[in-house]
Amino acid sequence: MKIIVFGATGNTGKRVLVQGIKMGHEMTAFVRNSEKLYDQLGKHSAKHVKVIVDDIMDPVSVGEALAHQDAAIIAAGHAGQGEEFVRIVDNIISQCEFQPSFSGRVWIMGGAGLLDIPYTDLIGNNLPGFPPEYRNHNRNFERLQQTQLDWSIMCPGTMIDSREHPDPVHLHVTTETLPVPIPETIKEYSEADIAGHLFSRLQELNVAYDDVAICMLDHLELGGAFKRKRVGLAYQSNITVR
Repeated sequence: MKIIVFGATGNTGKRVLVQGIKMGHEMTAFVRNSEKLYDQLGKHSAKHVKVIVDDIMDPVSVGEALAHQDAAIIAAGHAGQGEEFVRIVDNIISQCEFQPSFSGRVWIMGGAGLLDIPYTDLIGNNLPGFPPEYRNHNRNFERLQQTQLDWSIMCPGTMIDSREHPDPVHLHVTTETLPVPIPETIKEYSEADIAGHLFSRLQELNVAYDDVAICMLDHLELGGAFKRKRVGLAYQSNITVR
């Protein structure tokens, strides 16, 4: 497939590029700094990537870059950028909508706080104590719900450089809900207590960047199981639910 990665020099984007090359995809990197990209990839991998150096906020440049691509993976920006982050995602999504030769498959990055908490009608980002900037992911989610594109939101917890688990490890993937077992009694908790429960279990949501990248690349088909879904990841554990 032909895949374009926005934010290709970031921690997630650079892993998507490398894994995509290994899978034999035609990878395009949309970046601000090509030298940084080449330093990260090395000469061998860099030969297998088409590089576009341009302004991610320029609609024309983004639209032209999307032409004839099968999928776009948006790993640019972060929630702490506030309005700029929301504008970056909105601009790329808008150009995906407008570009007639773009196939329409889009992944964007969110976070575990976007996922439904079982037995409640809550998501983590709206709970007391969660960093307010995480709600920028909520805004990007709302933007996607307005489009007809075939999209998915990857919602990992803390991403780490590599697995801390011995191989083999089972990656548990969920749609819409948190990927760790939650006790039914949580529905009786106050919102503050729910937040505290989740904070105490954050380590269970650690997942390696490469596993996040591979999961997105493994689900690029139009109309697949993750169409218009939030996707959660966690390593299967034997931790007792309390």
